[in-house]
Amino acid sequence: MTDLPARADVVVIGAGIVGNSVSYHLAEAGWRNIVLVDKGPLPDPGGSTGHASNFIFPVDHSKEITALTLDSMRQYEKLGTLTTCGGVEIARTPERVEELRRRMASATAWGVESELVDADRVARLVPFVNRDLILAGFHTPSVAVVDPLQTGALMRQQALAQGALTVLPNTEITGVHVEDGHIRGVSTDAGDIVTDTVVLACGVWSPKIGAMAGARIPLTPAVHQMIDVGPIPELAETHTEIAYPIVRDMDAMMYERQSGADLEVGSYAHRPILHRAEEIPSIASAALSPTQLPFTQEDFDPQLEDALELFGSVLDNREAGVRHAINGLLSMTPDGAPVLGETPEVAGLWSAAAVWIKEGPGVGRVLAEWMTHGTTEVDLHGADIARFYPHQRTQDVVRARADEGFNKIYGIVHPREQWNSARGRRLSPFHAREVARGAEFFEVGGWERPHWYESNRPLLDEFGAQVQHRAHEWDARWWSPITDAEHLAMRQRCAMIDLSAFAQFDVRGPRARDWLQHMVLAQVDRPVGRLIYTPVLTPDGGFRSDLTVARLATDHYRVITGGADGARDLFWFTRHLPDDGSATLTDVTSAVCTLGLWGPRARDVLATVTDDDVSHEGFPFGTAKSIVVGGVPVLALRVSYVGELGWELHAPFEQGARLWDVLAEAGQPHGLVPAGIGVYGTTGRLEKGYRLMGAELDAEHDPVEAGLALPKVKSADFIGKEAYLRAREDQPAALLCSLLMGPPETHTDPSGVVRYPQGGEPVVTPEGERIVDRKGRGSYVTSAGAAPSLGTHLLMAYLPPTVAVEGTELGVRYMEQRYPVTVARVGRTPLFDPDDTRMKS
Repeated sequence: MTDLPARADVVVIGAGIVGNSVSYHLAEAGWRNIVLVDKGPLPDPGGSTGHASNFIFPVDHSKEITALTLDSMRQYEKLGTLTTCGGVEIARTPERVEELRRRMASATAWGVESELVDADRVARLVPFVNRDLILAGFHTPSVAVVDPLQTGALMRQQALAQGALTVLPNTEITGVHVEDGHIRGVSTDAGDIVTDTVVLACGVWSPKIGAMAGARIPLTPAVHQMIDVGPIPELAETHTEIAYPIVRDMDAMMYERQSGADLEVGSYAHRPILHRAEEIPSIASAALSPTQLPFTQEDFDPQLEDALELFGSVLDNREAGVRHAINGLLSMTPDGAPVLGETPEVAGLWSAAAVWIKEGPGVGRVLAEWMTHGTTEVDLHGADIARFYPHQRTQDVVRARADEGFNKIYGIVHPREQWNSARGRRLSPFHAREVARGAEFFEVGGWERPHWYESNRPLLDEFGAQVQHRAHEWDARWWSPITDAEHLAMRQRCAMIDLSAFAQFDVRGPRARDWLQHMVLAQVDRPVGRLIYTPVLTPDGGFRSDLTVARLATDHYRVITGGADGARDLFWFTRHLPDDGSATLTDVTSAVCTLGLWGPRARDVLATVTDDDVSHEGFPFGTAKSIVVGGVPVLALRVSYVGELGWELHAPFEQGARLWDVLAEAGQPHGLVPAGIGVYGTTGRLEKGYRLMGAELDAEHDPVEAGLALPKVKSADFIGKEAYLRAREDQPAALLCSLLMGPPETHTDPSGVVRYPQGGEPVVTPEGERIVDRKGRGSYVTSAGAAPSLGTHLLMAYLPPTVAVEGTELGVRYMEQRYPVTVARVGRTPLFDPDDTRMKS
């Protein structure tokens, strides 16, 4: 047995596919003195890697998950552990056929060869399926099976050959040492190791080990049932591990794949069966392995009926029997995505958890990049563990969302779909008034935000044909034409919008200015009372975030960011604070509520309830001022994300209800309406061409491409400056554009229904060819929505300079139909009110 080293540069806990991949890629990146620990034996220590079905379907609606999967496939292939067999996802229902069309759009957008096929073609690909059950199939020739145990062994060998790795099997972690919020070492049943860096790559055990350090890893073990049935003569006679494409029976939420002479059947249709990391049996007490629990037949019986219906010709065989059956454990998170990155609670403690076999090597590579360079080639905002607010990392929320999310794994999930569980956790002081007005709430960061108000339904009659109506159920799901009507009411009169989900931080101290200068791109050494919009960059010049900053005093700034990204931004800023306390950051989100008041009559409304000067001369655009509104002290910011005259009004949380009532009463003579976030985040934003973090702004694009490069570069150093300067000197590989759809008859499907893209669709040439920039990035719709003031449907997309020319005719592929679009604007000049006259008046 290898001796336990006293010190390590990094300890990786878990020798499954992820831990082996992280160790290997850290060695490739130049790390030495890496220690890989697992309480189980090698090559199969008993985690999910050892029992997973080990197939890879590369297409996902998520760009980042697809990128990680494709990278993993390349790595498996390079190591000789990948066998391509092809795969087909079948539809039994018309709704699933529509979903397969949407998957084709994702395949095109991300560059994965796929095709929609009819039932006859499916039967030719997999001759023993019941053709009569099938309406269509989604065929991906590159689907493959892999050997993750052999892959892990090869990765360990290569890291060992470099003299970078010590492997400690049969060694259990018994403690994690933390001092002053930073990792200082681990204890094992063989002794202690001093280290400043620990990686949790231990899957379902990650919450247990994380808790030893005082960190919450937001996942829960969940059961995935699978059986092996055999021997099946038709499979045995192939004399190979897999000769036929893998089948995903999507409506039955099952898969079937050849495994030598057997047919493996797995299910995601059974009831959610959740466990706790502390309850997983030990290696000694487990019948098979700790993550292969006893099979519960009653949960699988309905799925077996579905399998017999589809594969009856081979399963209904007297010689075939169930040869292996398990309740296998996998990891479920609150949103179904991995949890990667440094934990918010403990510096030096990294998570590489909730990762599937298909993503394992890719995760290993990007995590090693992240740990080495502070950034990653693939934008990982959707997998960053810091995306979760503290309440979302509690077991109460994790288990509630996992319970709801399990049956979504093979489900049809709308891009706007809302969760039903763990709701009502963060409520603004306006909530009761919003409920009374029939608000439809969408959630972000735990906050309940009105998306539209049923009380505004009469506005549909007022604005008539100016309002978009969506005849197709999918296009209209989680949407209402009331949003368009609220938008038009704001443009004509005024509206107030609940923005209390903003995350807000106060930065103070003698070095507050200098510290913020280092953190953000824009110049923050502005006069007191000025507002600054600024990107926050990654070290290699992509977008980490974007913010509004208000200078409130020489040593005091207020930083305001979106609710979806507040937890990530708080982590980023906190990790970079100076040790000497010369600049401090305080999260004031829960102390502040915010109402946006916008529209041509907004000044008239505000002027009736304040004695402060809110004229253009007394309160110019881009400034902040403390005022009193109806007896409520308010920090007012004259800024707009919807392109209208108005203010963000930030008030003490406990006085928010009064602020609402004062404005609502004052606004009645001026036609004020409450408006939902659909106006703020979609219709108003798109008409003004404003960018959204996580949509247009990500780590894979830079400010030059996004049209957000500033006229001058400040002399102060800041994170990402070197890369930003290079981007300014180079020709951009792509430019962010606004695209116009034509009149309804140009985007009508074969059944005569007008269709509206939702986002994520590929932008193609007029001939239907995929558009790719010189960096290999495909063009796709980053945002889509109605533009009621322009009478059209708008899309945003990055395009290579050769086609990023105003007036260029292109296409968008939506549900496998190609609809014409026109490049209407290149860069950030708005289509609506291009001179910004309305909001700066």
